[in-house]
Amino acid sequence: MWDHEIRAMVSTHALIAASMFMATVLPAVFVEGFSVYRTHLLWLYCASGAVNVVSVVVFWLLGVTPSTKKHTLGYKLSRLFRSCLYFFLSCLFFHTVVVLYGAPLIDSALETFSLAVLLTSLTTMRCLCVLGPNVQAWIRVFSRHGAMSVWDTCLQITVACTLIGAWMGAFPIPLDWDRPWQVWPVSCSLGATIGYLTGLVAAPAWIHYHRKHLTYKCK
Repeated sequence: MWDHEIRAMVSTHALIAASMFMATVLPAVFVEGFSVYRTHLLWLYCASGAVNVVSVVVFWLLGVTPSTKKHTLGYKLSRLFRSCLYFFLSCLFFHTVVVLYGAPLIDSALETFSLAVLLTSLTTMRCLCVLGPNVQAWIRVFSRHGAMSVWDTCLQITVACTLIGAWMGAFPIPLDWDRPWQVWPVSCSLGATIGYLTGLVAAPAWIHYHRKHLTYKCK
C-alpha cells in the first residue's frame, strides 16, 4: 500500500546522505588541511548547508512540502519569512538547551551555536519541509498517534535518532582519553550526524516492515 512512498523516501534519504558525504569530501579539494576534526566548524557548516539545500529541493520536487500554489505572492513570502524565523529561533532554542546541559556559556559560544545550527538543520528543517511553518502540525506529529502519513512517521524517527545521537555523543567528552574527537562539540555533532544517518536508514526500513499495519487518520 505504501510501496510508492517508501521508494520515494529511500531515494530522498539517499540523496541527503550523499550530500553529507560530498560536504565532507569536496571541501578538502579547495581548503588545505580540511578535515572533520581539524576544521570541524567549517565541516559542520558545510554539512548543514548541504542538508538544508538538498532537503528543500528534494521535498519540493516530491510534492511533500505543503503547496502554496493557490495563494498569493504575499502569502508565499510570509511563509518564507516564518520559515526563516522558525529556523533561527530553533537555533537559539537548541543553543539554550545545550548550555543548560552543561556546555560552556561564553568560552565556546561559537562552537555551541554551530552545534545548534547543525541540530536545527537535521531536525527543524525537516519539519519545515514536511509540515511547513505550522507549529500546531509539529505538535500534532510529535504527540502520541499524531502521524497522518508515512512522511510524518519518518519525521518522528529521524528527529528522535538525531537527538539521541547528539545526547550519546556527549558521554565521551569528560573521559580522560585526550582524543581529537573529544574536543567540544566534535563528539556531539558526530553523534547527531550518525544518529541522523541511522534515522534515514531506519525510518523507511521500519515503515516497510510495518506497512501492513499502518493506518493513518485523514487530514
